[in-house]
Amino acid sequence: QVQLVESGGGLVQAGGSLRLSCTASGRTSARRAMGWFRQAPGKEREFVGAANWNDDTTLYSDFVKGRFTIARKTAENAVSLQMNSLKPEDTAVYYCAATQAGVIMTTMMTSYAYWGRGTQVTVSS
Repeated sequence: QVQLVESGGGLVQAGGSLRLSCTASGRTSARRAMGWFRQAPGKEREFVGAANWNDDTTLYSDFVKGRFTIARKTAENAVSLQMNSLKPEDTAVYYCAATQAGVIMTTMMTSYAYWGRGTQVTVSS
């Protein structure tokens, strides 16, 4: 099992920045990729971005390209999500997720076996 804990959420004005962090513990060798999803009130959970753990490859949804950046912190067993130029529509609960060994990064929520509890991000206009 892999346990994931997110941190770094909060309230920020439009145009501002936040950095989220997700720390993994447990059988972290079983993890192949880590990703971020978000869910706004009344909406379905959607893919934000992901990174393969063993290389530098990343994947982003179109609505965050150029604004959000995922970075691996291998020494800390963590992954960060740097969010710049935030918009009110970025307001959501952000979830960290990890796949099992052998499953590379993907936009599909069902491919991720492990999930954190989420952290709230609120962007005011």
